[in-house]
Amino acid sequence: MEAQPDTAEWFSTWFDSPYYHILYQHRDMQEAQHFMDRLLAYLHPKPHEKLLDLACGKGRYSLYLNQKGFDVTGIDLSEKSIQFAKQHENERLHFVRHDMREVFRPEGFDFILNLFTSFGYFDTDTENVVALCAAAENLKHGGKLVIDFMNTDKVIDRLVATEEKEVQGINFKITRGVENGFIVKSIRFHDQGKEHNYVERVRALRQEDFLEYFSMTQLRLVETFGSYELTPYNQATSDRMIFVLKK
Repeated sequence: MEAQPDTAEWFSTWFDSPYYHILYQHRDMQEAQHFMDRLLAYLHPKPHEKLLDLACGKGRYSLYLNQKGFDVTGIDLSEKSIQFAKQHENERLHFVRHDMREVFRPEGFDFILNLFTSFGYFDTDTENVVALCAAAENLKHGGKLVIDFMNTDKVIDRLVATEEKEVQGINFKITRGVENGFIVKSIRFHDQGKEHNYVERVRALRQEDFLEYFSMTQLRLVETFGSYELTPYNQATSDRMIFVLKK
């Protein structure tokens, strides 16, 4: 059985695995681009301003933002994702392996985007606050941070406990549940003569948790949206919690 070491944070192993990208290859890029177009229209960044894609993965959203004419830097903890992203670099698109809990470039960015539930992976509230404080340090005064997170209550209410999904001939067996304040997804599969077992753990953060986090940073909440259409947030019905914060 190949499992992640107990000493390793789950995201440092799973996101570096080729199987992560196989399982999630069908994510809706068109919907993501539509969301980013709406977000850009709302934020209205100027061509000379600098954007940070925080937890950028393989960089496809950074690349899209860059193709729209913006100066973008993507950072992510996954070494393999950053290596892949670097093939797309140009004068106004750069990728760096970096832990979001550490300050990257003090007051280096006009906008920071943390999109598609790329937050809440850490074991403790303290680490989440540290990551937010680091993001605030990376922002210029007057800059804005956008955090796009799942609407936790709705996700838990509609959680599918078990699922099987076949992708590229691999049968992924997925179980989901809530454990100790985390939404936990276990992913098991067999490939090339080996059994594999990975786990995703995202803290079940609600609006009040984020508001408490924000109160400990230099950031002020400007607006909360509830969908990729940027509709107002409603705890019962919204698909997302999209926070816009200003330094």
